[in-house]
Amino acid sequence: MRNAFINRIKLSGGYALLPILLFLVIFIGSGVYFSLLNTPFAFYQVSATVAILPSIILAIGLGNGDFVSKISNFIDGVRDSSIITMCLIYLLAGAYTEVLKSIGGVEAAVNLTLSFLPPQATLPGLFILSAFVATAMGTSMGTIAAMAPIAFGIAQAIGLSIPLTMGTVVGGAMFGDNLSLISDTTIAAVQTQGGTLKDKFKINSLIALPAMIVTLITLIAYGFNNPCQSCVTITEFPWIMSTPYIFVLILAISGVNVFLVLILGILSAGFIGICFTSNYTLLNYAKSIYQGYGSMQEILILSLLIGGLSHLSKTQGGLQSLINFTGKIVHKFSKKESKSVVEGAIATIVSLCDICTANNTIAIILAGEATHELAKKYHLPPSRTATLVDLFSCVFQGILPYSAQILLAGSIASISPLSIIPHVYYCYALGIAGVFAIFLQKPKFHAK
Repeated sequence: MRNAFINRIKLSGGYALLPILLFLVIFIGSGVYFSLLNTPFAFYQVSATVAILPSIILAIGLGNGDFVSKISNFIDGVRDSSIITMCLIYLLAGAYTEVLKSIGGVEAAVNLTLSFLPPQATLPGLFILSAFVATAMGTSMGTIAAMAPIAFGIAQAIGLSIPLTMGTVVGGAMFGDNLSLISDTTIAAVQTQGGTLKDKFKINSLIALPAMIVTLITLIAYGFNNPCQSCVTITEFPWIMSTPYIFVLILAISGVNVFLVLILGILSAGFIGICFTSNYTLLNYAKSIYQGYGSMQEILILSLLIGGLSHLSKTQGGLQSLINFTGKIVHKFSKKESKSVVEGAIATIVSLCDICTANNTIAIILAGEATHELAKKYHLPPSRTATLVDLFSCVFQGILPYSAQILLAGSIASISPLSIIPHVYYCYALGIAGVFAIFLQKPKFHAK
């Protein structure tokens, strides 16, 4: 009886998405529940690393094949190269942040920044700098790892909302991740949809720039209406301690690989600390690196478990069922070949894939074949389709409470990832701009 019931569920194909939905219900629902009880740190009462365990058990229980093969599929997801890459970035970012903090580099960098940047312009400045760094580096993760520690220090120094500050950095990072010509999402979008990098960049810019302008106006308005920024005291500090931060910033803007940026940042911070701080020894340096690793423990474990859960969903056909269902909806409602409906479906497919995988590059690749076929059937320009899949995957990647970017920012600032989500203004503005672009069929662009 039980097996017959499960088999009926499996016929729908969407059963494989139930574990992901269960995780979201437990993760977000527990936080809301404890918030209603006025419990301090409500969203920390049930760790996400524990909330995901019932989902993994459910995914294994619903899956086809024997227990060993399902565990093998889960492990394949855990050891996926993109997951391991994220975890290594977590470790290096944690070590860099802790070493910089232990030598006084964060305080020095904060005071250096505030000496050049008026308090009212802090948030717009952080957004622009994060966007610039991400565009040059081609990675939002590397940008957040480099920018978030200093942004967190600035927020503490001048009384800014920490979730808002982290959301601003994440927004800037997602701007660059979406637009950069060397971003893995841009490359994946162009490769799966066709077109050229140049044409995709032009179309993408015409949609993203209005969203950027709206975000900047919002941040500027906040800066001039926030009374807590009226008095800022810049303390005297040995500016030599800020050189590791400046060094990392220069490397990032130059487009150096994120791993090299963080490794050189750790080495330079340690060198400055040992040479210019009397009580900072090699042993202190080693301990700081270890403490940095420890600070990233929770998000590292969560990322590994999410990787395994997402892979189980993929191998069990959950994502494909979503894609097939969306395709049927398009065929039903697009008898008049409405390009807006088709583009809306393309945006929906890649968005759902990102929600299920929490990895925008993987989402673009998974959705690639289905979205490309829709674009070909309804004669959509490849570069425009590439823009849409990249844009909407970045929108959701920037606002998912379990995305690598949000988890990293939350971990660095020691705040709940859910507290950051309402403040990633750029991603919301970009999503709205994308919807307008679809329904208005703008911008009109023809490759030469």
